Amino acid sequence: MDAHTWAAVLRSLALGQQYSSLGSQPFLCSTIPGLVPKQLRFCRNYIEIMPSVAEGVKLGIQECQHQFRGRRWNCTTIEDNLAIFGPVLDKATRESAFVHAIASAGVAFAVTRSCAEGTSTMCGCDSHHKGPPGEGWKWGGCSEDAEFGVLVSREFADARENRPDARSAMNRHNNEAGRTTILDHMHLRCKCHGLSGSCEVKTCWWAQPDFRMLGDYLKDKYDSASEMVVEKHRESRGWVETLRAKYAFFKHPTERDLVYYEGSPNFCDPNPETGSFGTRDRTCNVSSHGIEGCDLLCCGRGHNTRTEKRKEKCHCIFHWCCYVSCQECVRVYDVHTCK
Repeated sequence: MDAHTWAAVLRSLALGQQYSSLGSQPFLCSTIPGLVPKQLRFCRNYIEIMPSVAEGVKLGIQECQHQFRGRRWNCTTIEDNLAIFGPVLDKATRESAFVHAIASAGVAFAVTRSCAEGTSTMCGCDSHHKGPPGEGWKWGGCSEDAEFGVLVSREFADARENRPDARSAMNRHNNEAGRTTILDHMHLRCKCHGLSGSCEVKTCWWAQPDFRMLGDYLKDKYDSASEMVVEKHRESRGWVETLRAKYAFFKHPTERDLVYYEGSPNFCDPNPETGSFGTRDRTCNVSSHGIEGCDLLCCGRGHNTRTEKRKEKCHCIFHWCCYVSCQECVRVYDVHTCK
């Protein structure tokens, strides 16, 4: 299935109001456009966790928009288009690599969290990776079963990537890179117990990292993504496409790196064919020399400056006990936007 259809699935899961509750099984699964048969079977067999799958897709899109808020491409979604990102995902670019990684990680993260919160009867806490406790602490709470969340994400997201072509190979790799990020960053989270807030005993459990940390990590992987070339091989099942690193003198990408094999548009000017909205009227940072600065974000076109009045709380005073009173002040700010 092509990238445009996958974008339609992302849109339906992220924006569909019916996925916030279980609803009726036929209605839920049959109203998601673009599902391949294996995904449709998964949806019907595991209807109970589909709201978490939808929540994970939404989480991934929100994180994408946060990470790229100061970039020329800012992970813009299109409200009146079946493909939520427009044509951007049609190409095998860095942007496509990041979207696949963060969406797959979002699904794994949300399903894992839902299981630990007890909202599903088919999963729960992780009891397989405890081992002996350490000095001064014991096991307690609910360890999050990230391996189950990763399994769900793999079964659902990778079900459509079964073709012997380069794009499916790229998508599978980036999906797995996103999920692996969660497993690599699982950590012990502890709570203290004792008189008067002392920490005589600690109970600890395995926990996922904050999703923002995962987003930061994958954004770094986007910046250092490996460019690949497509190679064709003849096998018993026919022609198969695989990916090879374009530059042999660079370190070969690992399973934790993002990969791509097509260049990105510059996203400076609107282009309906590439999905670029351009950067006109985008807010820029006049004091920055980075990509969010007016020089780079505005692609050399210059910027406009206007003043903006904002009401803010000020002169706040704490009163014993226990409330805070504030005055309201009007402050004037300079706002810079790309020409």
